[in-house]
Amino acid sequence: MRLAPIRRLIVALAGALLGALASAAEPCRVAFDIGSSGIRAGASNSALTTRVDIDYLAPLAAGRGLEATLPTTIAALRDLPQQGGFSAECVRVGAGFSAWRLALQQDAEKLATQLAEIEAASGVAVLVAPQQAEGAYGHFAAQQQLGERLRTSHVLDIGGGSLQLAGERHSFGAPLGQKIWHRELCQAIRQTTSPTCALQPISGDELAAARALLAERLHGVSAALPESVAMTAISRPVTQGVWPAVERLLGKAEDNKLLERTALTAAIEQIADLTLAQTTTRLGISEKYAAYLLSDMLLVEGLMRATGDQDLHIADVDLTNIPGLLADDRAFDWARHYGCYLDRLRRLGLTAYASDPASCGQ
Repeated sequence: MRLAPIRRLIVALAGALLGALASAAEPCRVAFDIGSSGIRAGASNSALTTRVDIDYLAPLAAGRGLEATLPTTIAALRDLPQQGGFSAECVRVGAGFSAWRLALQQDAEKLATQLAEIEAASGVAVLVAPQQAEGAYGHFAAQQQLGERLRTSHVLDIGGGSLQLAGERHSFGAPLGQKIWHRELCQAIRQTTSPTCALQPISGDELAAARALLAERLHGVSAALPESVAMTAISRPVTQGVWPAVERLLGKAEDNKLLERTALTAAIEQIADLTLAQTTTRLGISEKYAAYLLSDMLLVEGLMRATGDQDLHIADVDLTNIPGLLADDRAFDWARHYGCYLDRLRRLGLTAYASDPASCGQ
């Protein structure tokens, strides 16, 4: 069977998602957004979202795979629809994102076996979503929730394990979320992957090395995106971390919902010489959040440099991948051909999602 290139198929998916919610023959749909730090569930006939926290990245980073998380995952897939009052008649599908892509990369056969176990125990088919599909879901959700307030070509979503810079026609994604990037920076600058790694204080030479490393990691941005890109940040590491920190450090009002690149660079220079304790005192934040602040700032600055964007728009909204997944007919088709999907996942990896469910058995 010949498969079309995954990028072309995902672009077609993005176009379909941005049109309207798919009309489904089923009475309702339930979708599970399985991120690096937990699961969120929603239904096509309900405005309610239920959620549970599960740390998927920590066991993967320690080389233990997802085995220990399976009981909690299965319990959540059973319980979250009940908590939301979602009908038992609704058809269900889940999508795993950055952590699940990492697990696939580490051992495809093992992950496919675990997914079969999850489906048998919970009745939920969980797919491993490609980066481009995640970007399409993010842009779709932002358009739905922000409407006319979304005035930029792309939305920036930084999760724990990956980031998406998603537009209607062009997107860029990388396994470079908040926790992954912090770990990479600690390894490069402090020669450790310890979760308690402190990057501050950081010297000028170390800042230059961090920026060079990030430029290398973001080298694909220019090829993936058009020349002119304007971004709206929609995720908490920026909206509740980087942006308010810059405003406080520079003594600016927090009412313009705009982060200037020059201001961000100036703020980085201000906290570079501070210890973690001094940063928490200066900004009035907990050490837990301060630990990621410098690496988050550098990540956002690097993205703005890579895209040429001088001003980052801020939209403090709680977006999930649920609306896009609910609208994704392909995902629900795969739920009906799940054994075939798992076979292709073993052979084709992420490309399995973009293949045609209708061709199963041919």
